[in-house]
Amino acid sequence: MGTGAVGNNYEDECRRSLAEEQAKSLAATNNWEHVDRERVHQDWDVLYREIAAFLEGGSLPGDQQVQELVRRHFDIACRFYTPSREAYVGMSLFYAEDEAMRAFHDSYHPGLVDFLGAAIKVFAEQGSGFAPCAGAEASA
Repeated sequence: MGTGAVGNNYEDECRRSLAEEQAKSLAATNNWEHVDRERVHQDWDVLYREIAAFLEGGSLPGDQQVQELVRRHFDIACRFYTPSREAYVGMSLFYAEDEAMRAFHDSYHPGLVDFLGAAIKVFAEQGSGFAPCAGAEASA
């Protein structure tokens, strides 16, 4: 039971990191004025369809091909700002806890938000997997 409390503290840290890092980035970039939002949404749409296909096919969050897709997700997120490991995990928590975000992600597959969250946690925990962003010009 002790690990549950640690997990909750870690999740709270992740939520806090996401909120703080996004607020700082929003303020510094005039609400992410530099982001081509239409392109981001197109790229995430393609990516979520690919992830849903792997989920449907029985893949696991830690599978190499799934982790490569999560790397693309991280690179798309980096078009806004470069999140820390904790903020990136916080993003997965936001997807799961915000009703509209859960509904959006799960519209691709009923289990997508939970699968993606688990895959993001694996990605963030892998020291070598969590390299700096590919850059604002990265495309999926």
